[in-house]
Amino acid sequence: MTIFVGNLSHELSAEELRREFTAFGEVTFVTIIRDTYGGQPNVYGFVEMPSKSEGKAAIADLEGKTLKGRTLNVIEALPLSRQHKLQMLQRQESQQI
Repeated sequence: MTIFVGNLSHELSAEELRREFTAFGEVTFVTIIRDTYGGQPNVYGFVEMPSKSEGKAAIADLEGKTLKGRTLNVIEALPLSRQHKLQMLQRQESQQI
């Protein structure tokens, strides 16, 4: 299951986000997107968990939680196509350079 996590802190790392979700089960993919389109910085992420029940438990518990001073928005995401996943990975790699 893919989970969208919105309203992330600019200081939050992918590893920190992963830790929040591994408390509920296995996490297979985490990415954080730092989008500055439109002049307003927007930080959000996606987390993939293979178990739907563990993902739903994470959503229920983490929705509205405060992390690094920001209130999280956590919902089930629409499935991403293989092309979108590749684009996200490429964007993430370019941000790390």
